[in-house]
Amino acid sequence: MRGTTAAGGPASSSGNGGGRTLTVFAAASLKKSFSAIGQQFEAAHPGTRVAFSFAGSSDLAAQIANGAPADLFASADTATMDKVTGAGLADGAPADFATNVLTIAVRPGNPAGIRALADLARPGLKLVDCAPQVPCGAAAQAAAISAHVALAPVSQESNVTDVLGKVISGEADAGLVYVTDARGAGGKVTAVPFPEAGSAVNRYPIAVLRDGKDKELAREFADYVAGPEGRKVLADAGFGAP
Repeated sequence: MRGTTAAGGPASSSGNGGGRTLTVFAAASLKKSFSAIGQQFEAAHPGTRVAFSFAGSSDLAAQIANGAPADLFASADTATMDKVTGAGLADGAPADFATNVLTIAVRPGNPAGIRALADLARPGLKLVDCAPQVPCGAAAQAAAISAHVALAPVSQESNVTDVLGKVISGEADAGLVYVTDARGAGGKVTAVPFPEAGSAVNRYPIAVLRDGKDKELAREFADYVAGPEGRKVLADAGFGAP
């Protein structure tokens, strides 16, 4: 798989000037934060290039299981990471580095007047969320069960970025996304918090992969993510502490 560097350019096998290249598979909700962390890591490690592949955690886990080359995996929940570690594909135990919760993303100004999770079950309202096998979808199901609300989305996406995109484009009246995604969208959406989100807090683990080419550099990146520099970027994006 050919990825992109943290700076956005194409990744090469030889890195920068014959340096080291690190390939990181990360959940779609981490794209903005990890891209920034990757740039900082490259600056602190001259000659190193960080190549990312961002997608739904379950899709990335499947790619890793099928032999896709990667040094690190950062998942949006522990259940997906457990599939990778359970298959013996990790080198050492994963470490949690952040938490995240859902919010309701609606069009700017909230023209549909959505105030609570139960409002998403109103007839005629176009709701979009993540598929149940994706971490954001599993969290949405857990929150709905906690609230005793039967949701009937018109579409279920493979990652949270696509859910947000359908709200921004007007294809959906509302979408269940992470608070970090709603914040990152700026004025393109309005976020409506709901208390039941607290029943489905997602913990984000990161793990060095067994078949990675540079485990030493991978561990350095994982430590950087969990360290003060990475934590600041994540906190600024709205992620909670692990």
